[in-house]
Amino acid sequence: MSTEDKIAIIGLGYVGLPLAVEFGRIMPTIGFDINSDRIAELKKGIDSTLEIQAEELADTKLLTFSENPQELVDCNIYIVTVPTPIDKHHRPNLKPLESASEMIGGVIRKGDIVIYESTVYPGCTEEACLPIIERVSGLEYNIDFYAGYSPERINPGDKEHRLNNIVKVTSGSTPEIADRIDQLYRKIITVGTHRASSIRVAEAAKVIENTQRDVNIALINELSLIFGRLQIDTLEVLEAAGSKWNFLPFRPGLVGGHCIGVDPYYLTHKAQEIGYHPEVILSGRRINDGMGEHVADSVVKLMTKKRIHVVDSRILILGLAFKENCPDVRNTKVVDIIAALESYNSHVDVYDPWVDHEEAERSYGVTMVEQPREKHYNAIILCVRHREFEALGVEGIRKFGFGEHVLYDVKYLLPKESVDGRL
Repeated sequence: MSTEDKIAIIGLGYVGLPLAVEFGRIMPTIGFDINSDRIAELKKGIDSTLEIQAEELADTKLLTFSENPQELVDCNIYIVTVPTPIDKHHRPNLKPLESASEMIGGVIRKGDIVIYESTVYPGCTEEACLPIIERVSGLEYNIDFYAGYSPERINPGDKEHRLNNIVKVTSGSTPEIADRIDQLYRKIITVGTHRASSIRVAEAAKVIENTQRDVNIALINELSLIFGRLQIDTLEVLEAAGSKWNFLPFRPGLVGGHCIGVDPYYLTHKAQEIGYHPEVILSGRRINDGMGEHVADSVVKLMTKKRIHVVDSRILILGLAFKENCPDVRNTKVVDIIAALESYNSHVDVYDPWVDHEEAERSYGVTMVEQPREKHYNAIILCVRHREFEALGVEGIRKFGFGEHVLYDVKYLLPKESVDGRL
């Protein structure tokens, strides 16, 4: 690597900010984001995602933040970490990637390198992103500028598996550039890297990591649906089967978040584009996408058995984030439970001590409560395994219930005999 290298990280969310912090400790780095509020908070040493502590931000002497693209013109390495969501029809939404590529095209110079980390389908970098840079810049790919792909592996809220101790897959558009990109990441990844043979291989590796998990969880969710009809406790079955050394320890649940519930659709999109219909992956997606409605229906049946009127009932949802001890609400499937319950004309209160109320309102139109009311709810659904809910325990959670009420545990946090139902 050149001693004059200067890095620009495009997108400062859960992926981009940790990357900017690590590089900002050792080399000149600019963290760029189009969200001016995000830039303002980072300049004050605040990270609302809670991934980076204030002291970590203060330790990055070579890191600066900007929302002005023209401040990136002195950079020679651009790393793109923008979101890659799906639309309501489960099709890849490449607009953030396209916008980032267009912006880079306006500042890139000869000899520069662009590295994409955002999850995409195999071929997306070279088919969809780089032509935009060529068009805007007037430069030719692999002659005037170069590219690479190094998929992110950030696990939001995980304080054990961090950026620097997760093996990083790297790739480049030429063997020489692949070496250079691999050496770049080795400066911050303490456990080493895995250099893929091509950008397409690296793209495919990323998209199947979470597809594999999605399919495995779908199998367990389907088993849960079957065992529920057989009146067999799913967890007891899994624990019994788990006594065999090679049984995989997956659990049923809601599959949301920025990766597992999204990435498979990028792969199936590309598969269908080339004329192949992926049966297993899409069937798994259908099962997992339907679990929120299944939880709601299960709670309604339990309420009916207790002769609790569902219409105008008061129901408490504990947890909105897509995972425990994390403020991330991206693609949370808890909203599916809320929507299904509201279709019965129930009154739903949502409480999550981790989630920003404005974010919940902005993203899903969900108005959260500051605190649940005691002796108020006809049903309580524990959706997220936050440590605060674990501390409450059964007695603390039951205090929110009114008279004969239903307590449903999605996350197997509470003892079986203390709840009315669970997945």
